[in-house]
Amino acid sequence: MTMKRTAYAALPAALTDELAGAGLEPRAVYDDVVRALAEDVPGEDVTSAATIPGDAHATADLVARADGVVSGLGVAELVFRYVVGEAASLERHVEDGDRVSRGDVLLTVSGPTGLLLTAERTALNFLCHLSGIATTTAHWVRAVEGTGARIRDTRKTVPGYRLLAKYAVRCGGGVNHRTSLSDQALVKDNHVLAAGGVVPAYEAVLSAYPGLPVQVEVTTLDQLRELLAAGADQILLDNMSTGTMAEAVRITDGRAALEASGGLTVDRAKEVAATGVDFLAVGGLTHSAPVLDVAMDLRGG
Repeated sequence: MTMKRTAYAALPAALTDELAGAGLEPRAVYDDVVRALAEDVPGEDVTSAATIPGDAHATADLVARADGVVSGLGVAELVFRYVVGEAASLERHVEDGDRVSRGDVLLTVSGPTGLLLTAERTALNFLCHLSGIATTTAHWVRAVEGTGARIRDTRKTVPGYRLLAKYAVRCGGGVNHRTSLSDQALVKDNHVLAAGGVVPAYEAVLSAYPGLPVQVEVTTLDQLRELLAAGADQILLDNMSTGTMAEAVRITDGRAALEASGGLTVDRAKEVAATGVDFLAVGGLTHSAPVLDVAMDLRGG
């Protein structure tokens, strides 16, 4: 049976509205799904075509194989609707951001059996990876609970999937840093070296882009003091010891938002957060989160 390849304009308005409400760009998500399916099904799903009668219909459950936090149900639904078309019937049992346990049914889908199996892996790839990011983020968020610090992501994402990854971070209770190099300036060590110091680099950005948020990375308390005197209100503390970060918080005294970065582990998160920093920057939320295992099971009978 051939994929229906549902056009963007034919998608349910409720689905595209949901994606937009989540801070995603529905057309971009649709295009991501189309590219993923073009990679997975460049011609025909030969196994399903050979083994499943064209008129066979089935119902399948997407089931969590581990405890975690869900993200990406709308994307998985979009995959099924693109492949199966109007014949797809979907029912969600949980929502993005919900905690689930092993064995919980996340989504039930009905339609032509062959098309369900054609859509299976692509839908699960999105759902498993995004839920993995959400689950990892939630683990970090729990680790700093009660401190006031927030877990923030970075731009260390799989190229082309940044908005989805950052959405998954939000599902896990984290917050987003900049989405692109244009949203905000982040002055790092190489910029500092090229500009001749932290203050010259900071002031160069202010001059070139008045009103743009600017965060500056520092590695010493002297650099921190210089930036505070220059009026910087966002400072990243790079690879500092816990004691040095605590001193940085004392020196800053609320004049700037401080973000800890470099060498952080979830075991050390509470200790770092307790220094009083505002954010912990965790690249691992998006560059190395393990997937949440989710499987699709056809119902018997």
